[in-house]
Amino acid sequence: MFLVAACQQEKQEVVPPNIIYILADDLGYGDLGCYGQEKIETPHIDALAASGMMFTQHYSGAPVCAPARAVLLTGQHSGHSQVRGNDEWASRGDVWDYYAMLADSTLEGQRPIATGTVTIGSMLQGAGYTTAVVGKWGLGAPHTEGVPNQQGFDYFFGYNCQRQAHTLYPVHLWENDHRVYFNNDTIAPNKKLAEGADPYELESYSDYFLTDYAPEVMFDRITNFVDEQSSEKPFFLYWATPIPHVPLQAPEKWIDHYVEKFGDEEPYLGERSYFPSRNPRATYAAMVSYMDEQVGELVAQLKRKGLYENTLIIFTSDNGPTFNGGTDSPWFNSGGKFREEMGYGKGFLYEGGIRVPMIASWPGKIKQGSVSDHASVFYDVMPTLAEVAGKSLETATDGTSFYPTLLGHGQAHPEFLYWEFPSYGGQIAVRMGDWKALKLDVQKGGSSWLLFDLKSDPLEMHDVAEENPEVLKKVNEIVAREHTTSPNERWRFEELDGV
Repeated sequence: MFLVAACQQEKQEVVPPNIIYILADDLGYGDLGCYGQEKIETPHIDALAASGMMFTQHYSGAPVCAPARAVLLTGQHSGHSQVRGNDEWASRGDVWDYYAMLADSTLEGQRPIATGTVTIGSMLQGAGYTTAVVGKWGLGAPHTEGVPNQQGFDYFFGYNCQRQAHTLYPVHLWENDHRVYFNNDTIAPNKKLAEGADPYELESYSDYFLTDYAPEVMFDRITNFVDEQSSEKPFFLYWATPIPHVPLQAPEKWIDHYVEKFGDEEPYLGERSYFPSRNPRATYAAMVSYMDEQVGELVAQLKRKGLYENTLIIFTSDNGPTFNGGTDSPWFNSGGKFREEMGYGKGFLYEGGIRVPMIASWPGKIKQGSVSDHASVFYDVMPTLAEVAGKSLETATDGTSFYPTLLGHGQAHPEFLYWEFPSYGGQIAVRMGDWKALKLDVQKGGSSWLLFDLKSDPLEMHDVAEENPEVLKKVNEIVAREHTTSPNERWRFEELDGV
């Protein structure tokens, strides 16, 4: 009897840890209490940080949705990645017509990543993990090789298409390869208030609050997935929540909480796209606190099932805070110690657009209440999770595992971090130590490099390029080595690709 019990204990000890990777959408570096937020309440995420490690120098792979997710899942930086910008694949037809997409699913989704792409999902499947993605995908339209079930995930539930996520009360979501329809009216994104409606009356906004709230429905699927897991086989859950990406839609109880807290405010009428909102600041805060509440529920479920002690939880965001849809990032100080206004947050390679919060919690492995200034980026996640899972990587990545940092061991910063982004004129950024080089308007022939010393100038206000030509020489060498020409003409740079 003793020998049997000992063998069972040994079997449990060799099971690799479960991994839950939570990716918020457009959450700024300063939107969490543990990162200095003073207006929005995030007690459960703050508790997650207290139980583990906060990273102060973690970066997204890109300043917008699809390329950030591609860099994360493939371990390839945006000079090599298949996906370097948002591409709605407009050659298929009127892909921005919400009603047309409902009638024809081949108009949904983004241009797909290729068959045979090695993703974190497929890598962990090879390590014996059950894999699931719940939330927003954005890396391959329905009926293509880019759907989650063909890219390493056993289960998928959520938005296949980023444009569909422009309402949080959708007509449908996807479960694996089929649509699941909800009891919601067909309210197309960007619908304005009815003519003659009083913008100060809550009733005028009733069209934007329907029956089935996508973040709630998706979290139910997460709960079901975790319930099906056991301690004998590890699982990987990639929870790509659409919160707090606009439109501003949140549960009424949380909106009421922040209306009472913030007081009366001017309505947002939809002039900067997405849906109108009677209480835009209260609703944005409500979205973040609702997500925080779900994180708390997930941790509690793991503890009830006895899975928490063997689970690594990572929480982060896909890019910096947005500037449209009724959000007010400067009022919330969503960028924290970095600039968040239009031109410096989402969509841009300034720190406010790509520096993101990152929290890692792993009981018994990661020191409680620890803080790390190790410089890391999305393309480091794949090699890190491979090491966590005890899996040898069979494909080259651009990243370096930060597993030693998680365990509290000393680790050198990478030689450099690299970004390309073809939109908003085209941008390239390189970070080397405290130096941050940034070039704008690259698709138009290119401007001169801007150079910032992040240690003394985190707001990137003072260009010191002229005084440091030797730094820029190294930057140019890195760009020449790291940039490859994208097959997608929309993502090419004139000065680098000769187009």
